[in-house]
Amino acid sequence: MGSKQVLVPTVSCLLLLFCLGCKCLALELEATQTATLKVDASSQLARKIPDTLFGMFFEEINHAGAGGIWAELVSNRGFEAGGLHTPSNIDPWSIIGDDASIFVVTDRTSCFSRNIIALRMEVLCDECPAGGVGIYNPGFWGMNIEDGKSYNLVMYVKSAEAADLTVSLASSDGLQKLASVTVPVAGTSNWTKVEQKLIAKGTNRTSRLQITSNKKGVVWFDQVSLMPSDTFKGHGFRTELISMLLDLKPRFLRFPGGCFVEGEWLRNAFRWRESIGPWEERPGHFGDVWHYWTDDGLGYYEFLQLSEDLGAAPIWVFNNGISHNDEVSTAAIAPFVKDVLDSLEFARGSANSTWGSVRAAMGHPEPFPVKYVAIGNEDCGKKYYLGNYLKFYNAIRESYPDIQMISNCDGSSKPLDHPADLYDFHVYTDSKTLFNMKGTFDKTSRTGPKAFVSEYAVWRTDAGRGSLLGSLAEAAFLTGLEKNSDIVQMASYAPLFVNDNDQTWNPDAIVFNSWQQYGTPSYWMQKFFRESSGAMIHPITISSSYSGSLAASAITWQDSGNSFLKVKIVNFGPDTVSLTISVSGLQVSINALGSNATVLTSSNVKDENSFSNPNKVVPVTSQLRNAAEQMQVTLAAHSFSSFDLALAQSELVAEM
Repeated sequence: MGSKQVLVPTVSCLLLLFCLGCKCLALELEATQTATLKVDASSQLARKIPDTLFGMFFEEINHAGAGGIWAELVSNRGFEAGGLHTPSNIDPWSIIGDDASIFVVTDRTSCFSRNIIALRMEVLCDECPAGGVGIYNPGFWGMNIEDGKSYNLVMYVKSAEAADLTVSLASSDGLQKLASVTVPVAGTSNWTKVEQKLIAKGTNRTSRLQITSNKKGVVWFDQVSLMPSDTFKGHGFRTELISMLLDLKPRFLRFPGGCFVEGEWLRNAFRWRESIGPWEERPGHFGDVWHYWTDDGLGYYEFLQLSEDLGAAPIWVFNNGISHNDEVSTAAIAPFVKDVLDSLEFARGSANSTWGSVRAAMGHPEPFPVKYVAIGNEDCGKKYYLGNYLKFYNAIRESYPDIQMISNCDGSSKPLDHPADLYDFHVYTDSKTLFNMKGTFDKTSRTGPKAFVSEYAVWRTDAGRGSLLGSLAEAAFLTGLEKNSDIVQMASYAPLFVNDNDQTWNPDAIVFNSWQQYGTPSYWMQKFFRESSGAMIHPITISSSYSGSLAASAITWQDSGNSFLKVKIVNFGPDTVSLTISVSGLQVSINALGSNATVLTSSNVKDENSFSNPNKVVPVTSQLRNAAEQMQVTLAAHSFSSFDLALAQSELVAEM
């Protein structure tokens, strides 16, 4: 009985405390904070943001290129991925038939001297099964074949006796035929290039390419390629993915890495020279940092072409003789320096120069405007970095004095001990830390090289696969870069892409598979900043007891003769904010009819987008009917808002 007498009042007290706690929690969750944001839009205090502030960083990671933006549908098209020793693994190729009807093996009989592996297929059956026996390639986790679209087949074949091959596009089990063509092979000891167009009569998202025969005999294959006919501008890029990049209006493209440039070992580092010229002759290489083979159809030339197609300045990140595990000493670095000078001649040289003529032969007689190079990636502090860096720096400065060179060493908190035009700054951290880093460059010296924040992202602990929370912290960080754009010249998110079948690194800006794609909240966040490069930034002040959870910036920009004052503000906290925006210094009035509010938020701060719900966290735009020099707006908890105030007439032409 005594225990019951103690228990009842205890439970009652606990229930009372629980109820009071719930009420307090409810009041806290429903709390509305107040804040005032003042913008001085006068021309006297305005400052121009660099034209290059926001761009993109592309790295061959997560199958971003091979099986990603590069539209080649065949994986391991040259049978080189298994290595130079034969017999070798031909994965993901496989056979149609059994070992009694077909024998397939690699050998070293290719007609291409830089990639000597070919595939020998021997048909053993006198009476082969219906449909024949042969080989098939599933591409990168299935080929997206769409009804009515055409696909360009190129392959090299050789057979001592005449034979008929059937080349088909089929479902993953081979039962549904989407397209088929008969390819006669003349009996000859010479290799023959075969080109065919296949038009799909049906749609299958996980298709395969198959090559079969019913005739006993031996046929060799090499460099089997299948490309959609409708690539972006005919340049080999997957149109829908490039469209997402164009929507961000990038001002630069940093490529091709990242750690991809370095390699775990130098023998597996990206080599520009091996990635140019006819695609059939490129040897490809194994990227040992991210653990997959690339045929290097997406090579140095294609990256330069992509930069041009995007209207973005190319930033060439080259290997400086250093990998993750081995280094070339400064005494022996001269051949690497010459190699980089050759790469610059390839990009910038006249069509009559040694390497410029190679570029011209590939279809681009005009030079590419390479004005930025990064000397290595994340190599500062390694044994030979400084010595090697100076060798590259001096040679490039002598030959190309206009090229801006980027050091791997961070100069944000102390001066560099070597010459540079810019320095790299990389940050991957949790959301709270990145939000609080919005003032990182507030105290950086305004003399010396500029900062290039070439890799930033919320990562690991609370990043998920790309959450609203992460995007809010990133947005706050970028408002700080805008504020400090007198010393910060460039910034780019990383990584840009992830194939859903190779999630080596999460999160990323854009997620895709063979036929779908969506932007994570971090992608949509970047759209808020696409007008910032080249705009005018204005001083702001925030007054609120809640200001520790807010970050903001204000710019004026022009679009087709129309002028706007854009006020961006991040509410990183859990409370709604009643915000008063007060603008001073404008010489013209604000036009409410052309003004809009755009908000990125969701019901849960950890919400993410997905293939099943790609628009769960996306910006929503509405007309800002109360737009004025002083106006009241409401900021949702955990939100990123942009208020685009249309100016009645252009006052910015002279300023911008």
